[in-house]
Amino acid sequence: MPQKDQTSNANWTIIFICWLIAAISSLGSLFFSEVMEFAPCALCWYQRIFMFPLVLVFLSGLFPLDQKVFKYALPISTVGWAFAFYHFLVYSGFIPERLQPCGEGVPCSETYIDLFGFLTIPMLSLLSFTAIIVLLFVYKRRLAI
Repeated sequence: MPQKDQTSNANWTIIFICWLIAAISSLGSLFFSEVMEFAPCALCWYQRIFMFPLVLVFLSGLFPLDQKVFKYALPISTVGWAFAFYHFLVYSGFIPERLQPCGEGVPCSETYIDLFGFLTIPMLSLLSFTAIIVLLFVYKRRLAI
């Protein structure tokens, strides 16, 4: 019985870390736009559309621990990751200007922060979605054992 409790606690911790990443990412996004007054581009809005609900999905999956949270969160995270990856490619200059969705308003390649020469807002989003997806697969694998 103690082994099951440890497994359950570890699984809960994984989902809690996913929730923490989603919550910090969402609050960071709001901080950048509302406090620092960095206007979000179109791709930033799409990423927010997929990050913000993850906070609620993971929170509802924690109390009580819902083993189906993987099934709910993975599609949202994957689509958000795709937008974040595309935004990273646009920001890095790999996508030609004519294919960029931010023709009007705030350009998607606007540099607001650049920590350590590589940590930008698009990269932060990409890292958050990637970490969540990796943790979800770790969680799924632990359920199969």
